[in-house]
Amino acid sequence: MRAALLSLRRTSGLPVVFGGVLHDARHARIAELHGAQSAALRGLVISAGSGLGGKAIALSRPCAVTDYPSARHISHEYDMAVAAEGLRSVVAVPVVVRRKVRAVLYGALREPLTLGDRTFAAAVSAARDVEQALVVRDEVQQLLAATREQVTDPDAPPGSWEHVREAHQELRALAPKILDPALRAELLAVCGRLASATGTRAPSARPVQLAPREVDVLACVATGATNAVAAERLRLRPETVKGYLRSAMRKLGAHTRLEAVVAARRAGLLP
Repeated sequence: MRAALLSLRRTSGLPVVFGGVLHDARHARIAELHGAQSAALRGLVISAGSGLGGKAIALSRPCAVTDYPSARHISHEYDMAVAAEGLRSVVAVPVVVRRKVRAVLYGALREPLTLGDRTFAAAVSAARDVEQALVVRDEVQQLLAATREQVTDPDAPPGSWEHVREAHQELRALAPKILDPALRAELLAVCGRLASATGTRAPSARPVQLAPREVDVLACVATGATNAVAAERLRLRPETVKGYLRSAMRKLGAHTRLEAVVAARRAGLLP
């Protein structure tokens, strides 16, 4: 949200940008605010159907006014906060993920000027950035939920570990896309627990140190992916994947892809 708003402010030239994520189906709290001269908008709860942002939430589409205080097609529950910040021309864009509004972004001027196509395009682009971040976050949380029980269940049938290995590979591939440091740390921690759950490295064995991308490539290879498929999943060039794989094989003392995967599992680097 912060990155998208700062990008919106930079690309559109709007002096004030703000927004928040919905905490239920009908209410969003303004948590990010940039360019403001007061704290009047911070923490404001926007209800679906109320004000400009509430209208955008209710309709699931961008809405704008040229002069907020005198606008007739919106309700005016938030006029005091808007007036305190001196906002006049405002655009509100909902962030829609799988047909559900998950957040709302605003951009505003302190003069009653008509907002042009460039401003609308920048606001919609920022909303799409937040949408993609939320999609990735949802995928990560679903994978984490699906693997937590497996990691802590000592009696899980051996065959179910193939699903865990696929989830481990998907989590590793998603990690670089996560902007939320807390969520990324949780993701990587679960990856570590997945990898070590079946590791059989002897206590006296010398630990193998692989670069994160080398582990990512091996995680793909472990699920049967070719270099081309691994490159697509990790958004790398096939030549780059091949280089990481060669490096990992050298460090693991392996001569084939299969040997590398087996060695990585014995070292507790892969589940």
